[in-house]
Amino acid sequence: MMHTTVGWHVELEFLEDDQHTKAAALVRLPDGSEVRAHGHATRHRVDANQPRVGEEIAGARALNELAMELLSKAHDEIDAASGRTSHTINV
Repeated sequence: MMHTTVGWHVELEFLEDDQHTKAAALVRLPDGSEVRAHGHATRHRVDANQPRVGEEIAGARALNELAMELLSKAHDEIDAASGRTSHTINV
């Protein structure tokens, strides 16, 4: 049996002010393509200013969108190779 080790590096960048955090996620795939996604968080005015929490929420939302983009890309590639429509598996 052949084993192949592949690694992906996901980059997350944040842009924040006192009320909002925006996250941008990027993964570069071995085929040379890039998949990008975004997430955001808004601090409620009565909550303490905790930038790390905003980053975690916005980052999680960006990574969730990135996951969905990767699933869509994979299904498009399956469809193109097989000539039929693939079906998503509920995660």
